[in-house]
Amino acid sequence: MAEISNILSQKAFAEANQFIPGGVNSPVRAWKHLGTSPVFIQKAKDAFLWDIDGNKYTDYCLSWGVFILGHRHPQVIKNVKRVLKKETSYGAPTLQETELARLISNRIPSIAKVRLVNSGTEAVMTAIRLARAFTGRNMIVKFDGCYHGHSDALLVNAGSGLSTLQQASSKGVPEDTIRHTISLPFNDTESLSQFFDKHGHNVAAILLEIVPGNMGVILPKTDFLELIQQLAAHYNCLIIADEVITGFRHRLVTAQQEYAFKADLTTLGKIIGGGFPVGAVGGRSEIIDLLAPLGPVYQAGTLSGNPIGVAAGIASLSLLAQPHQLKKIFDQMSYFEKNMQLLSQKYQFRFHASGTMFSIFLTPEEIVNLQSVSRIPDSLFAEFHHQLRQLNVYFAPSKYEANFISLAHNHKILDDTLNKIEFTIKKIYPYGHHK
Repeated sequence: MAEISNILSQKAFAEANQFIPGGVNSPVRAWKHLGTSPVFIQKAKDAFLWDIDGNKYTDYCLSWGVFILGHRHPQVIKNVKRVLKKETSYGAPTLQETELARLISNRIPSIAKVRLVNSGTEAVMTAIRLARAFTGRNMIVKFDGCYHGHSDALLVNAGSGLSTLQQASSKGVPEDTIRHTISLPFNDTESLSQFFDKHGHNVAAILLEIVPGNMGVILPKTDFLELIQQLAAHYNCLIIADEVITGFRHRLVTAQQEYAFKADLTTLGKIIGGGFPVGAVGGRSEIIDLLAPLGPVYQAGTLSGNPIGVAAGIASLSLLAQPHQLKKIFDQMSYFEKNMQLLSQKYQFRFHASGTMFSIFLTPEEIVNLQSVSRIPDSLFAEFHHQLRQLNVYFAPSKYEANFISLAHNHKILDDTLNKIEFTIKKIYPYGHHK
């Protein structure tokens, strides 16, 4: 089979490197970990991407999980065009901001009020500031491999792009900035208990992705989540659930609801902006009301609650509230998951899924945390990604990143992908023999 041509993408990447550091505006997009240059995308529709060389791909990255409805859903586009006829930004309150906040609050029981921001990074920054103000403490506990944005205080044993770059934190972050951030192994109850026995009374908040998506999709152990709830109650610290990836991606809306877990503060992003830069932090009124102008915790943003992003978010969340739309997407996900589990058993690899997100781990070993993902050979993942791309399947370009399906991934598309995954596994996977 002839190799897919990416000559124009290679030229575009070379030119981009002259004007953009690394040629990209977010590190994982550079495909450095794959040992090749990235493809440049020119358009997308439904479940598909087209690169500038004219190659068409079935997309399972979906702009890192943004497009749960598929690319360019007509209702989202219609709502955005309606707003564009009036203006792009006012820097003043609009009725639509309240509508989006209401849609969020009505679907997530732990959220009484919502503050809209421009990104997940901003949402988590604000949540931490609130937690420290509410508790009068400084220490934040997070977990290895959980990525919560690129604010200085949280670049400690983060996953995703940092793991791709093989560094535990970023240069340019002073030790003083991160001395109040403690990172512990995910799913490790012993380490968590031991730490809280010594330092629990100093902890302002436990910050976590209930289902991490930046070291692949890691499924939380029940006793681990239960212990977090118990420790937070015992030591009177807050729980911040980072649901930037998982929010509105589950049958019961959030990972909190899916896993019977309750947080004091929740951060959101991706889906709630429908393809535009929107983030949010929400939670209990007595905590959220500490934000200015009501309280002493400052947060502001020129484009916070921007009309275009809010319009896209309203359309997206309104569609996701319709029972028949939910049934369709989760029927499709169940079909894909069932068949992927059969393949994983047949060829001895690991497949994890939660909501509409999933990961394929090229190992027969159990995957429970960042350390177990790190042991998967980079070269094996790079070959897996390359072979699938040659078959016109576009997966996230890192073993540490989740993949996603959308409303647009019908059974025909999924069957085609399942066949291509099996073909690739048989071709390149060293453990890929029949049991």
